[in-house]
Amino acid sequence: MISFEDLAAKKKSVAVVGLGYVGLPLAVALSKHFDVIGFDIKEARVQALLDGHDSTNEVDDASLSQCTVHFSSHASDLARAGVIIVAVPTPIDSHRNPDLAPVIGASQTVGQHLSKGAIVCYESTVYPGVTEEICVPLLAKTSHLTFGRDFSVGYSPERINPGDKVHRLETICKIVSGSDTASLELLSRVYGSVVSAGIHRASSIKVAEAAKVIENTQRDINIALMNELAMIFNKMGIDTLEVLEAAGSKWNFLPFKPGLVGGHCIGVDPYYLTFKAEEIGCHPEVILAGRRINDSMGKYVAEMCVKRLIQAEKQVRGARIGILGFTFKENVPDTRNTRVIDIIKELQEYGISPLVYDPVADSDDAWREYSIRFCALCDLQKLDALILAVAHKDFAKLSLEQLAAMFSQKPAILMDIKGFFDKTACQKAGFDLWRL
Repeated sequence: MISFEDLAAKKKSVAVVGLGYVGLPLAVALSKHFDVIGFDIKEARVQALLDGHDSTNEVDDASLSQCTVHFSSHASDLARAGVIIVAVPTPIDSHRNPDLAPVIGASQTVGQHLSKGAIVCYESTVYPGVTEEICVPLLAKTSHLTFGRDFSVGYSPERINPGDKVHRLETICKIVSGSDTASLELLSRVYGSVVSAGIHRASSIKVAEAAKVIENTQRDINIALMNELAMIFNKMGIDTLEVLEAAGSKWNFLPFKPGLVGGHCIGVDPYYLTFKAEEIGCHPEVILAGRRINDSMGKYVAEMCVKRLIQAEKQVRGARIGILGFTFKENVPDTRNTRVIDIIKELQEYGISPLVYDPVADSDDAWREYSIRFCALCDLQKLDALILAVAHKDFAKLSLEQLAAMFSQKPAILMDIKGFFDKTACQKAGFDLWRL
């Protein structure tokens, strides 16, 4: 097996497969200690990185230009690697079943160029068993090498929080597992060279896989509870955020808030666990109930908006509704699995074509994935209602006077999903404010 000393002396490389939100920051960090190959099948992505810009904004241009990563879209470069880290996405399909195509494809590509003595470590979120039951056979078949003798594997789940400049790769404890003791030790030393928060050595690969998949499942269920409470309190005429603020005065009250649950983690990971659970004969009632609630929130917001229009005696069909924000979370350009699209689709069912403004989102991705064209800020005029869907920091620059000027007539219906605007100030300014 490859030794840490060979990696440290740069006799062998560390390769990172998949240069997205997870892989790129990892490759850049590792390059401070090792010879690193950054591989991605998307030639345009590789070229952009070679040109010195990361469209995800996870690595700034200065850090990218100073790093020594060898960016490549040539799989043959992987043959130089003693450690190969796979960080490709693991989405769900239209039936909400795990889509393992990216991790399967990556395994086949890696296997075709796998060297004897190498370790392959997966960071992609999967259900327990995928690494050993699906990936290992693919690696063995395509490499014509014997698992356990010629190569080994590990699993170290990613914990990257897109857009978060505080909780970074280096400052988040890293779970590491390996198919044998030697692999576990080597991977712990490799990751330990860049992670200052410490390494948690899991007893097995399946334990590490399970730990990852429940991290976001736990958050999903807690947010689902808040969303259900929000719907209950709305019926009672009680402000949910005020309730949470009051309850939060107790030392052990967890600070979760209601909202849209999208992205490629919280809104996806629970389905990996429920898929495996169903396969082994368990029906995860609580997890699936939470998913149903969170997946319905876009429809709920749209319905509340329509009810507000009716109460204000405004025409629903053809109403001018502005939407601030389209990405899956604040201050990131990623629109994958955004749940703002659910609001838009539901409003379209009522004959409304919303005007969507997002200064942060990747407009090409929005058009390619959702056929959504963004409008300019100046196009938000003569509105009947305005929905704040994503709390981009850019929106804090909008004064209440600017918001009021967007409306054609009173009442100015402001739907604040994120509790972004000051409630008292909005009410004093004459807005008909609704908060989730």
